[in-house]
Amino acid sequence: MDLFSKFIAMLTVLFSGLFMSHATEPVIVQPSQVEIIFGGDMLFDRTIRTTIEEKGGDYIFSCIDPLLTSADLVVANLEGPITDNPSVSQNSEPGDGSNYTFTQPPQTGPLLFRHNIRLVNIGNNHMLNFSRAGLVQTKEYLDAAGVGYFGDPDSPEAERVARMMLNGIPLSFANWSDWTSDKTDHTVAQVRKEARNGRVVVVYTHWGVEYATTSLPRMQDLAHQFVDAGASIVIGSHPHVVQEHEIYKGKDIYYSLGNFIFDQYWEDAVYHGLLLDVVFTTDGVAHIKEIPIVLGRDRRTCPQS
Repeated sequence: MDLFSKFIAMLTVLFSGLFMSHATEPVIVQPSQVEIIFGGDMLFDRTIRTTIEEKGGDYIFSCIDPLLTSADLVVANLEGPITDNPSVSQNSEPGDGSNYTFTQPPQTGPLLFRHNIRLVNIGNNHMLNFSRAGLVQTKEYLDAAGVGYFGDPDSPEAERVARMMLNGIPLSFANWSDWTSDKTDHTVAQVRKEARNGRVVVVYTHWGVEYATTSLPRMQDLAHQFVDAGASIVIGSHPHVVQEHEIYKGKDIYYSLGNFIFDQYWEDAVYHGLLLDVVFTTDGVAHIKEIPIVLGRDRRTCPQS
């Protein structure tokens, strides 16, 4: 064999070895996943509004923003409408009737969007504080800001759901509210339909008794019905304090996450809330990290150190 033939033979052996080695390497395919942070009740009226006027809306998120923007999406409860009406609660006193009548300023939508809160629950006891006209304005302001919503009291009760495709994962967010939902079977049927269509279903509720640190038996029964219908997780709001965590048939139920953005400080429970950092795959919940938060008297919400 001449020198050229030997050289060709060596190249053939070398390249065939490389290709064989490449072909036998295991191929690892990472499953699609999406990271969503869930929070509880948010208020941008009363003294929160005053702080926003004085220091800007970004101030109240200034120490929690890096956490929020690290996720693919943040979901929370919007406690009241967004309207162009003047506030009636901003200078009110606790116990005064107007102290509990909320309207968030028009810039609330863009503020939420900037801090990655791009989906909100609007099925709650304050959303109609400024009647249906306030609800209509709320949806207009959220739409303009690019913030989605679910739990719309104006929608048929069997269709109060937001659907998203995030990182290839089909997600459905459904609402149950003690104030805007009349028939449990409507919500259960909605959850069942979404699950049967191959979607990962989150049920976000607004229910229970304010400042009660444990859930009611009827709340537990409702949560179990939602899981039985196919919900991957049930997350609650409204009590303004954190309630218990339950695992039912392998699914997580958080009966209340407490406050997220709010101006209540009279006891430890109302100014300590909980965020959930949840990783979903197409099979449902893959991982949950609980993140305790503190609502400061400077009106900023911060991770608990």
